[in-house]
Amino acid sequence: MVPKIQPCLWFDKNGEEAARFYAATFPDTKIDNVARAPGDYPSGKAGDALVINMTIFKMPFMLLNGGPQFKFDEAVSFQVATEDQEETDRYWNAIVNNGGQESECGWCKDKFGLSWQITPRRLTELMNEGGETAKRAFGAMMEMRKIDIAALDRAVEGVKA
Repeated sequence: MVPKIQPCLWFDKNGEEAARFYAATFPDTKIDNVARAPGDYPSGKAGDALVINMTIFKMPFMLLNGGPQFKFDEAVSFQVATEDQEETDRYWNAIVNNGGQESECGWCKDKFGLSWQITPRRLTELMNEGGETAKRAFGAMMEMRKIDIAALDRAVEGVKA
């Protein structure tokens, strides 16, 4: 059944490769089906993967091999809420160490150019507390690339990292 709404991610010709990477990186993720082009099309040929339907963290996605006209940018990103430092490190390292790149404040890009926010739930909790706690957590986060939960806690306690 086609979901009522789902993100469609536009790739040049490597959507199937991206789908395999996401399925290998994130739990509760699978490739549901691959629709192959029945004939030649502007950016490919018959038999190429055209549309890949998949589920990432139990959420439906469509990956479209549409050609080189459009590229990802930071205006759209996917936030992954992590439970602890081990999970934060696992996703961050999988994305960055496989051709991706680091950014700031928990953001990184995968090798396909898609932006991810690897965000520990602890950071969200501290920010939601407001006041001095949120101010200190925010200040610490602004100096990080990958989020370090222990450093956030030290900042909130007033201890320098």
